[in-house]
Amino acid sequence: MIKNILSGLRILIVEDDSLIALDVEQLCRDHGASYIVIERDLDGLGSERPLDDFDVAIVDLMLSGVSALPFAERLRDRNRPFVFTSGFGDMDGLQGSFPGVRAIGKPFSGSDLIEAVAAAAGRH
Repeated sequence: MIKNILSGLRILIVEDDSLIALDVEQLCRDHGASYIVIERDLDGLGSERPLDDFDVAIVDLMLSGVSALPFAERLRDRNRPFVFTSGFGDMDGLQGSFPGVRAIGKPFSGSDLIEAVAAAAGRH
């Protein structure tokens, strides 16, 4: 794993669990991300939010029991790169609606997540 594979990237983390969000933030910083925003619920992700203030997003499928799929659809429709994370086991159905978007199950290894984020951002 290249230490600075996320160098200079602006990352949006959509995660309702504070500890996981902080761990993911630190993991991204450790791999070179320059700017990170954490959103813990869908209120901050409404249709008014610009989608050009980040390079790649990490989106938890469920935020306090509410599906984040409408936000993911917005990302997909605007060609914004992202990866899914989820503590729910069955994520196979996502490939039909979100082809090419990686889904990382929780608990995840840091290297799996960083590799998925780097790939989504076009870094190999």
